[in-house]
Amino acid sequence: TTQAGMAVAWLGCSWFDRLTTNGIDRLTTYGFVIDMTAGPDGLALVSTIINLAHSMRLKVVAEGDETDEQSRLLRLPNCDEVQGYLFSRPVPADIFEAKFLTPTANAPC
Repeated sequence: TTQAGMAVAWLGCSWFDRLTTNGIDRLTTYGFVIDMTAGPDGLALVSTIINLAHSMRLKVVAEGDETDEQSRLLRLPNCDEVQGYLFSRPVPADIFEAKFLTPTANAPC
């Protein structure tokens, strides 16, 4: 199957109606994760985006997870996927493959 996604950025949130008509299956949040630990409004916004996406049967990818606190808070509304510096800084494809995709001798079968 083809996967299509759409990003929620700081601007341009008026296109939510397109989510149901363009074959979108995932929503990626940019920028909101960073501010969600600043106060209850930030967490409320992220939770609302995640809940809205889930109610539309979309998976949610939260970008910008940099701290254990952010990661913990993203689990509360059941965010589907997270990525950010908490897990890894950007790396070239060959290093990513060697580190994450290549089986090691010590890996269980």
